[in-house]
Amino acid sequence: MATITLERPLKHTIVRSFAGHLPGPPDAVFRALAERFAGLQGGDEGQSLVDAASRTVIVQGDWWYRGEYRVRPEESGTLVEFEIVNVAPTWHWAGPVAGRAEIRRAPATFQALLTDLTLTAEHETGENETSEHKTGENEAAE
Repeated sequence: MATITLERPLKHTIVRSFAGHLPGPPDAVFRALAERFAGLQGGDEGQSLVDAASRTVIVQGDWWYRGEYRVRPEESGTLVEFEIVNVAPTWHWAGPVAGRAEIRRAPATFQALLTDLTLTAEHETGENETSEHKTGENEAAE
């Protein structure tokens, strides 16, 4: 499997983008996100790169899939961004076809991730704030 870097490969297409607001502090949210993906070392689940300086987590697997998570501070909490990127070096058009189930599940999977991150960050910081997180989805044009 190829080495993951923060920089996207030259040939890439953003397939889907999501964003959600969480009430917790960015550092706690990022730690929870990093812990969730830090153990991926290849195989069926892919591999991961965690960059604390940019609060970015990259998960890459199969021949086409790259998931990019970014944690950004906001006035009232944290913004979590997620993009599904097709990085297939060949047969690029086939990436979204092969990954259609993953792409179809992405909104629900992202929502579940936000819930988990909220609970983990609240537990870490000692806060027990019941809140709804706002999410937004943008579908990228190819």
